[in-house]
Formats: sequence, structure tokens, C-alpha cells
Amino acid sequence: MIHDRAVYFLRFHHTWLKTKGLPQNWKISENRSLQFDEPANRLFFGISPVMPEKDTTIVDSEVAKLDIWHYAEPYIQPYQLLNAQREIKKSYVSTIELNGEPAIVQLATEDYEIVNVPDEWSASWGYCASDKRYEMESQWSANPHRDLYIVSVKDGSSKIILKDVFISSVSPSFDGNYLIWFNNSDRKWYSYEAASGLIRNIAKDVEVSFADELHDTPEMAPSYGHGGWSEGDKEVYLYDRYDVWQVDPKGEQPSVNISEGTGRKENKMFRLVRLDKMLLPPGTPGVKLTPIKPKETVYFSVFDNVTKENGYYLKEMNKRKPVLKKWVLEPYNFMYLTRSKDGSVITYVKHNFATSPELWITRDNFKTQQKYTDINPQQRDYIWGTNELVKWKSATGLDVEGILHKPENFDPAKKYPMIVYFYEKTSDYLYYYRAPAPSRSTVNITFFTSNGYLVFVPDIYYQIGHPGKSALDCIVPGVEMLCKNSWVDRDNIAIQGQSWGGYQVAYMITQPQVFKWKAAGAGAPVSNMTSAYGGIRWGSGVSRQFQYEHTQSRIGKTLWEDLDLYIENSPLFHADKIETPVLIMSNDADEAVPWYQGIEYFTALRRLGKPAWMLQYNNESHNLGNRVNAKDLSIRLSQFFDHFLKGAPMPVWMKTGVPATMKGIDWGFKIAE
Repeated sequence: MIHDRAVYFLRFHHTWLKTKGLPQNWKISENRSLQFDEPANRLFFGISPVMPEKDTTIVDSEVAKLDIWHYAEPYIQPYQLLNAQREIKKSYVSTIELNGEPAIVQLATEDYEIVNVPDEWSASWGYCASDKRYEMESQWSANPHRDLYIVSVKDGSSKIILKDVFISSVSPSFDGNYLIWFNNSDRKWYSYEAASGLIRNIAKDVEVSFADELHDTPEMAPSYGHGGWSEGDKEVYLYDRYDVWQVDPKGEQPSVNISEGTGRKENKMFRLVRLDKMLLPPGTPGVKLTPIKPKETVYFSVFDNVTKENGYYLKEMNKRKPVLKKWVLEPYNFMYLTRSKDGSVITYVKHNFATSPELWITRDNFKTQQKYTDINPQQRDYIWGTNELVKWKSATGLDVEGILHKPENFDPAKKYPMIVYFYEKTSDYLYYYRAPAPSRSTVNITFFTSNGYLVFVPDIYYQIGHPGKSALDCIVPGVEMLCKNSWVDRDNIAIQGQSWGGYQVAYMITQPQVFKWKAAGAGAPVSNMTSAYGGIRWGSGVSRQFQYEHTQSRIGKTLWEDLDLYIENSPLFHADKIETPVLIMSNDADEAVPWYQGIEYFTALRRLGKPAWMLQYNNESHNLGNRVNAKDLSIRLSQFFDHFLKGAPMPVWMKTGVPATMKGIDWGFKIAE
């Protein structure tokens, strides 16, 4: 057996191998699985240095317990400690020729630690997009700084083909003839041809952008990705915002828009789908999309950016003049489209806000559809809800969208309290099912619509440097627009958000002159950007600086370059202006937002005499993990909003609190006397 031969070479030739490629004081690693190339001529495995062993003769009481932080280390101690076992088990991929002399060829090194070999380990070369020289920079920069190496599988020699560049989406072609990547600096796609060593700018005849046109953080925009390759590596399929382009990796043949420009013309997003695979993007671990064959029918998933409907189109490439055809487009979300081996049956799952995910089949290419499951019959026994897309202008003149959820028994003659929940942009999820469940951190929309609330979920468009004001500029005009309807109770509107949304809630209530909310719920909010800037994201062990300079927080500058922006956007410095009762959740094991951020906010509000409550779930992280705690939060959110928006009496925990002496005895849910 091939495996037996591999074990023989590695076990019985180990001593001899030390002089045939295995570095001194290194070993063959047990922490990497064995892999063969497709012809089974080469075996790939890992090698690693022999680690020094701990001196067990020293008694524990004589060992100092400390972590030493050094300014010149690439990674700070929290990151190192979280990843210590990974570092201990790290190995460097190497190979051995099974039909020749068993000499080890080391492919990966400390300079380029992760080497991938295309074509199921059968190519004669490997590659690594290494950020080794930019590890320290990565602590504050989110831009993909890399050196790109090509490594010979035959002898382990390497050459650096790109140095000091910002590249992403690095991936090989299906048969291993090419390597492609997106340059985030110039926003263009490039290919490397293995046979010639040539690097080419591909798709340069395409005038539209391959970079995210809606990118709104202070970092380089990413690409829209690609949809795999044609058979024989003849073409690669690149995505722009709307359409799919068939592109020659040599850069010689004209690029072809195989979705015929329909996406851009009709404001729809087209993406390739393989019916023999579930709908997973290229690069998903364990998934290698099959190449598209000549004359094969090409299938597209389609999302309508205007109506938010989803579905599929197709193009029969075996026709003399292939024409793009609509297959199905409905107010549902489709998932897991799969075709039977004989092609006679297509199965899929679809759902929307009012319909839970169900299995469907079609035997006639969507002319008719049959539902095969009824997994949630109990839903028919409950008041549910409806949703609709709403549109308005922001304070700065932008076109903004959002989703308005109403109770199923909505009566336009009544007035309804409204909760405004938000997180970045979510209107594209109009046709997603939302199951009722205990809250991990946010309001459960279905629960609140079932209990007589409107729930408004607006999108937010950001201005770099002013994330707090950006939220106000988008959300408040949307609320004002809805308040023109007689059935919205303007005097009973609350806001709620978690994490980034929690921060924006904490900020927005400091601006009562713009809109005065009746109540607010802020989960895991950052309240002081000046102290949070230098904090740690304990889940990853990295400094939070990158978040403010380059990603979600969107300040775009360091603390020293523009202190005023950090103060402007920090709710803590404007807490004296707050007129809204606020419920904070800040957990003591939060791995994303430092726990002290909630404490700073709460103690400021307490000092100022503002009505504020803070829920600190013990040993809980950013979002609640334990179901019992999620149920507890759900009750408290309901009681909190019912009191302020519906006039329900206060429970004990809101009226007088629950002293530490009663912890675990009285939860304070009962109505206060």
C-alpha cells in the first residue's frame, strides 16, 4: 500500500534522513497529516524544530509567574498566549520523492510559513502570500501587506515575485497552471503563469471596477472575488458589483461579460452556481469547485438590489447564440440548490420572514414547485408578523433603505410603539426568516412584532471620521418618515443595538436635540474611544488600534493625529446631555469589547443621576452563550421596553435593583409594589 511505503520511509529511514534534508535538531512533525500528490509519487508532511522541554526539577513555588511584553516583538503577549499551542505545534510543509532517493525537500520556511501546492498537491510549484515582514504593522493596519513567493516542489528553491505589495484573494487555477490575485492598491487582477513565470495584468479591457464600490471603511477596498475556472484553465470568472466576466489569464483574448451586462442594467447581482455543489464560495475549506466545461449550461444565483428578491438565471452555452434566461426570481431566499445525478430533479431550500426554511423540489425547471417538508407547523398557532422595504433620504441627501416589521394582526387605526434596531446595512436580508429565540444580545424581531411592536431596521451609510453622526444622519430621517403615518406612536420610540450597534445607541442618546428616544438598549457599547483605542480584543489577543484606524470604527486616524475625532465620537464625553433611560449589557468575559467600556458608561450616567441599568452576565462573552442567560436577557428586554413604551409597571430589578445578598435567590422579575 502507498501509505505503508510512506510510513516505511519516514520511520525506518529517519536517521539517514537527518543527513538528507532534515535540519539538525529538527524532527518530522506528528501535528500535520500526510498528503500525496495525485499520482502518489510524492508524499507531503511537516517538519518542525525540536522544542526545549520544561525543567520539571524546579518546584512550582520557585517559578515566577509573569508575561514579558517587548516593544520590538511582532505580536503582543495576549496574542502570543492565545496562539501558543498553535506555535508549538507549527510545522513546515516538506516533501519526499517516493520513487527516488528519500531526501527531504523543505518547502516552507520561517520567512514563508504556509506553502500551498496547486492541483491537489500535483503541481511542480507552490506559493505563499507571506505577511511575515509586516506582522507588527498588522496590529494597527487592516490592509493586506504581503510578499508573494513561488517555491519549487522539486528542490525547495524559492523566488519572491512580488515584494511589499497589498494583495488579497490569492488562489491557484484548477489545474495549477496559474496563480491569480487582486491588487488592493491599483484595484486590478493579476495572473502568474507557472510555465513562463510571466505576471500579467488581466481584464484590463474591462472598464468597470472589480473593487467593492460601496466600501466605506478607511482601508483598501477588497475585490468582489471570483467564481472559479473553465476547463483546462483557459478562463477565470471574475466578479464586479453586478456581473460575471470570463477573462483570459494570459490577458490576450477579450474579456466577455457572460451575464450580458444584465446585472448592471437591471441593478441585479449575478454570481456563478454549480448545481453539483451546494452554494459555497470559492476558497471555502474543503470545497474545490469543478471547472466549467465548454458548451455546458452556466447557472447564476441572482439578487435583485431593488426588490431584494432572490433566484436563478441560466445560459445554455451549447446553443448557437446563447441567451441569458430567467429561471426563477421570487420574494424568498434560496439555499442549497442541488441537482440529482440524472438531472431530472432539483432540490433547494427557501424561506422568507413569514415562512420558515422548507425543502422544495422542481422536476420541470421551476415551471412548477413542490414543497416536501412542513417543519414548523406550530407557527400557525401564533401571531407572527410581516415586513416591507421602506426608503427615505438621509440628512445628507443619500438614498437609504430599511425594513419595517409589523405585527401580523396590524390595524392601521391603532397606534403602535416602535423599536429601532440596527447594525450596518441589513436591508438585503428582507426575505430572511427570523426564528423566535431567546436573545443572545439583541431584540428578537419576531417576538416583539408578536407582542404588538413595530420594529424598524434601517441601513447606515458612513462618513469617515464621523460614525456616530453618520448613524443619526441615516436613522433619524427614516424614523421621521415613518412618524408621518398615524399608526406610529411618535412618543414611544426606542432604539436598541449590540456591539457596533450598541456603541451607536450609546452615542445617539447624547444628541437629544436631534431626536429624543423614549428608551434605549445598548449591548457591549464602546463609550470611550480614547481608552478603547489602546485596549485588547481578548478573543484574538490583538490591539484594538486597527479597528479605529482602518475598519469598523471608521475614525481613519491615530489618536495622536486627531484627538478631537475620538472625543467627538465617544459617548462618555457627552453623557451629561443624555435624557433617555438606558439599559446596558456589558459582560465580564467579553472577548471583543473591553468590559470596562460598559463600566465607564454606567458609572458616568450614575454620577450624573441619569436612569441607567447595567446587566453583567458572569463569565459570558460578547454575545450570550448560555441559554439560561439568553432567556433572562429576553425577559429583561421585554420588561424594560414594555415599561417605557407601553406603560407597564416596573419590575423589582428596575425599581430598586437586586442587591448582591439576594444573588441567585431573587431575580427581580416580579412587579414592584
